[in-house]
Amino acid sequence: MCEEEVKLLGAWGSPFSWRVEVALKMKGVEYEYFDEDLMNRPKSSLLLEYNPVHKKIPVLVHNGKSIAESLVILEYIDEIWNDRPVILLPQDPRDRAIARFWAKFIDDNCVPALWRSCRREGIERENAFEEAYALLNVLEAELKDKQKRFFGGDTIGFVDITGNFIGYWIGVIQEVAGVRLLTPEKFPLLCKWCCEFQNFPIFKENLPPREQLFAFFKARFERKRKTLRGGLMTLR
Repeated sequence: MCEEEVKLLGAWGSPFSWRVEVALKMKGVEYEYFDEDLMNRPKSSLLLEYNPVHKKIPVLVHNGKSIAESLVILEYIDEIWNDRPVILLPQDPRDRAIARFWAKFIDDNCVPALWRSCRREGIERENAFEEAYALLNVLEAELKDKQKRFFGGDTIGFVDITGNFIGYWIGVIQEVAGVRLLTPEKFPLLCKWCCEFQNFPIFKENLPPREQLFAFFKARFERKRKTLRGGLMTLR
């Protein structure tokens, strides 16, 4: 096989970027990493070149061709390097469709609601909290029905990687925000899955250190508060 060129445009602290990084590592694919600074602007010329539509990370560049959006990239990685021992998506068409359903449910519903429950204030936070609580209950019920260690069964798969925001990031972010939503008392199976997620060897080796991630999101939250205060001052 001829030598392949694989580049990843990502950002430290981004759960979406991490999904792609860990999938490449699970597949044993060597790649060159380019880090985008999420705290500063403007965006790099490399990012604008390879993702001119959304101008967001992550972006995978394979032999000069770019692929954007983390879920799309995960499927691409699984299909292109399908000769590797690790398989992300199930082989059965129905199981594969179900995995895509849950991945989309997490990305389109759970992640935004959880994020809002930590970033919003007042009544908006209360509403987001209730929404996130109901969505997490759906995932709790799914784990109860499966009676397995992971969403994909007994091994880590596509849905588990997609659930990384719940598996690790939200624990840090809710601590920064001073909220308690995902707890063992409310969601015992989901919290047990989080422990399994965090202790899965290749995940454990590559998760960002909790202290650094805490500082990263604390800085982002403080930056938003200062921006809001500055905006209010201009209205006086």
